[in-house]
Amino acid sequence: VSVMYANNEIGTIMPTARIGKRLKQINLAREQRRLPRVVFHTDACQAAGYLNINVNDLSVDMMTVNGSKLYGPKGIGFLYRRHHVGLAPIIWGGGQEFGLRSGTENVAGIVGLAEALSISQKQRSREAKRLTALRDKFIDAVLDQIPKTLLNGHPKKRLPSNINISILGIEGESAVLYLDARGIACATGSACTAANLEPSYVITALGKNHERAHGSLRFTLGHSTTKKELDFTLTQLVKVAARLRQISAVGGNNG
Repeated sequence: VSVMYANNEIGTIMPTARIGKRLKQINLAREQRRLPRVVFHTDACQAAGYLNINVNDLSVDMMTVNGSKLYGPKGIGFLYRRHHVGLAPIIWGGGQEFGLRSGTENVAGIVGLAEALSISQKQRSREAKRLTALRDKFIDAVLDQIPKTLLNGHPKKRLPSNINISILGIEGESAVLYLDARGIACATGSACTAANLEPSYVITALGKNHERAHGSLRFTLGHSTTKKELDFTLTQLVKVAARLRQISAVGGNNG
C-alpha cells in the first residue's frame, strides 16, 4: 500500500497514521493465516517540512523524502525502510550500499539533506502556524474578491504552504504567464504541449469538470513569504482574472 502523505498539487493531507494503524491490524490477522505481510509506504516529500514524519507514529514500513522540498540540496533524497522490508537493487555492479545501489555516495548531498531535515523539524511547528495564517487569509480574500472562484482540496486538512484555486472562465496557463510578467511565480496542473492541453488529472480525479481543472492555479508559500507579498499577489490576481475573462468574453462573442 502506497499513499501520498500530502498531495503536491492540492495540498490535501491523507490520514496516514490511521491507515498505518489499520494495516497493522490487518497484518496481525494475515500473520495468523500465514499470509504475506502488507508493506505500507508513504511519499512524504511535500509533508516533511510541515507535518509529523515519525515513522512509528505513522506506522509506516517505508517513507520517501526529497531534499529540495526542505531547502536542502537538489538531487538528493532518502528512502526509509524497516528491516523486514526486502529491496531489489536498481543499479547493479560494484556492490556498494550493501548491494542495493552501486556507485559512489553523494556525501555532500547526504550531509546537506540531514542538516536541512534537522532545521526544518526544529522550525516545523512555528513555521506551519505562520504559513497557515497567511494561507487562510489569502484564500478567503481570493474567494471574496474574485467571483466564481473555488478552492481545491480540503479547506483545513491541507499543507500550510499550499493554495490551489480554480478561477472559472480563464485558462490557468494564461494566468501563470500574466502573473510571471508581474514577478509572481505560481503553477497550474495543466500540462501544455504543442499538440495537446491536458487538464489537471488530480482535479479531474476529484470528479470536477474540465473548466475547473483548466482554471486551476497553485501558489506555494515558503519561509520567505510575507503578508506584503501576498497582498501584492492578490491585487495582481484580481486584475489578471478580470483581464482574462474580458478577453475570453470578446473571443466568445467573435466566435
